[in-house]
Amino acid sequence: MKTIIVPVDFSQQSEYALEVAASLAQRYTSEIIVLHMLELNYAMISSSEAYHPEQTVFLLKAAEKRLGEFLDKEYLKGITVTPVIKHYKVFSEVNEVAAKHGADLIVMGSHGTDGLQEIFIGSNAERVVRHSDIPVIVVKKRRPKFQIRTFVFACDFQEKNLPAFLKAKSFAEMFKAELKPVYINTPGDHFLSEADMDGQIDKFLDRASVDLKVKKFSDYSVERGVLNYSESINADLIGIPTHGRKGISHFFMGSIGEDIANHSTIPVITFKI
Repeated sequence: MKTIIVPVDFSQQSEYALEVAASLAQRYTSEIIVLHMLELNYAMISSSEAYHPEQTVFLLKAAEKRLGEFLDKEYLKGITVTPVIKHYKVFSEVNEVAAKHGADLIVMGSHGTDGLQEIFIGSNAERVVRHSDIPVIVVKKRRPKFQIRTFVFACDFQEKNLPAFLKAKSFAEMFKAELKPVYINTPGDHFLSEADMDGQIDKFLDRASVDLKVKKFSDYSVERGVLNYSESINADLIGIPTHGRKGISHFFMGSIGEDIANHSTIPVITFKI
C-alpha cells in the first residue's frame, strides 16, 4: 500500500480518519495525501467577468495555513504527508486525485445522516463512496493505533460480487486479518432456505477457489443483520461491495453498501463492483 488519500474538512471526524490513515501508513510506509476541498464560487475561478484574484489568493492562503495547522499532529511524525487543496467541491474529484497519484485507498471521516437529511442531502462520505474506483474506509469514531484483526465481509454471494470478494480477501491477507464472510438472510422475497443458501454460497466459493466458512445470519434487513453480526463478534472492519449508483437510480434503489457505511459505528470499507 503506497498511497492513502484522506479528504478533510477540519472536523473531528476528519481527524479520526487521519489518525486511522496514519496507523496504516506507519505499518506500510505509505504516503498520505491530505485533500481539502475549498468551496469557492465556481464563477469566481472560471469567469473573467467575475474573477476576483485577490480574494481567491486570500482564501487559498488561509486554507493552506489552516491545513498546515491541522496537520501538526504527533502521530504524523515520520510519515510523508502531502497536502492538496482543490478550488471547489466536486466529489468525483476525490477519485481523480486518487487516480493521478496512484492511490490504493481512501480513508474518510463521516458524521453519518438520518431521516429527511439523509434522503435529500446524504453525507459527503456517501458521495465519495459512489464515485470512488478504489476502496474507501469510512470512519465515525476515534480509533487510535487502528488495527484490523477481525474483518467481516458481507454480500449475497452472487457472481457479480466475486471481484469485490477477492479484493476483500487480498486486503485481509495484506493486514493478516481474519476474514469473516457473512450471508444475511432476510424475510420476504429474498428469503432462502438452508439448502438454497448452502448451494449459492458453495457455488460462489468454488468460483473464488477459496476454502472459507461463511456465517449465515438472519435479521429483518440486510443492513441491520450486517451491523448486528459485526457488533456481536467485535469486528474491527466491515467490508461491503457497492454499485456506486448515481442520480435517480441511486435515489429509488439505494445501495446497501452506502447505507451501512452511513450508519455503522464500526469502520466500513467499500469495494466497487
